[in-house]
Amino acid sequence: MNRKLRVGVIFGGRSGEHEVSLVSASSVINALDKEKYEVVPIGITPQGRWLSSSRALGLLQAKEQLDGEIERILVPEPHRHSLIAVANEGDSPQPLDVIFPVVHGTYGEDGTLQGLLELADIPYVGAGVLASSVGMDKIVQKQLFAEAGLPIVRYVGIHSSQCRDESATVVRRVEKRLRYPVFVKPANTGSSVGISKAHNREELRAGLRLAAEYDRKVIVEQGVKDAREIECSVLGNDDPEASIPGEIIPSNEFYDYDAKYVDGKSTAIIPAKLPRAVTSTIRKLAVEAFRVIDCSGMARVDFFVTKGRGKVFLNEINTIPGFTAISMYPKMWESSGVSYPQLLDRLITLAIERHREMASRRTTFTPGKEWYRS
Repeated sequence: MNRKLRVGVIFGGRSGEHEVSLVSASSVINALDKEKYEVVPIGITPQGRWLSSSRALGLLQAKEQLDGEIERILVPEPHRHSLIAVANEGDSPQPLDVIFPVVHGTYGEDGTLQGLLELADIPYVGAGVLASSVGMDKIVQKQLFAEAGLPIVRYVGIHSSQCRDESATVVRRVEKRLRYPVFVKPANTGSSVGISKAHNREELRAGLRLAAEYDRKVIVEQGVKDAREIECSVLGNDDPEASIPGEIIPSNEFYDYDAKYVDGKSTAIIPAKLPRAVTSTIRKLAVEAFRVIDCSGMARVDFFVTKGRGKVFLNEINTIPGFTAISMYPKMWESSGVSYPQLLDRLITLAIERHREMASRRTTFTPGKEWYRS
């Protein structure tokens, strides 16, 4: 292809991680090689409106009024490959070659956006519908990890309605299965939104109420004593590779939202100072977790490693990790010899390769007899 690839970068969205997405998208847009790519910013407001203009990112960051902005959407029709204006007949369609979704959390990282992109038949960066959905659901991914024999902590999965209507029963169930401290999380959020650490029954009840506000399911996980938080990046499709692991030293008792994004006091150590055997185990488990959920493109896999014994627990997989220039996913690859711009190039290439392979599938079947005709 002699012309530049038109890369649609989708950001924002109807999610508690809306602001995080804007920061990730800003880094991606600035780092994409303008000699290779024509970048098309596509912003989704917290209310779900789609906007596409050079002003989209700035408008969402400033939380400005958007009434005068043209709304452009992707339609689930496989021959357009374009953004279509909603209510402006004179507006020409904007063709797209590949999509780079940087929408964290619900309606972006959970398979819903990926389903739209599949219907629109546009190559896109990252995991497909199944892996995105499973990677978002902390309970389902743990069930699959356990089935595959991967080391995870004990946990209890609960419907949010039970947290509200049967709280005493839920507390007894958790206390029978787990020991304090425990972590209470919405099953389908990221960036530590809605997460709390409970040291006793009162904090557990409060944590269950909080988590239930964000999702229809809640997961309570066993805390790991003297745990180090280790992360590892994975890149690839059918033959994925794992980066050098890194360690997070959180500024708070655990790596909550403020410690991740607000106070600026958490530190990252890359590479993580681990015994060679533990590093090898983490990289191996990261690739296994990636394959277990049938992931593609990219993922960040998070672990707990106990101090002293070096026992490794797989915590969770994130299919659209934070993507600022200082986020752990690109920083671990940078330490592994892949620069931020090179990483973006590789992800776009992987997206196109995966789409090409998917396009080779047969999607029609002609019966021997036309039995379906009335």
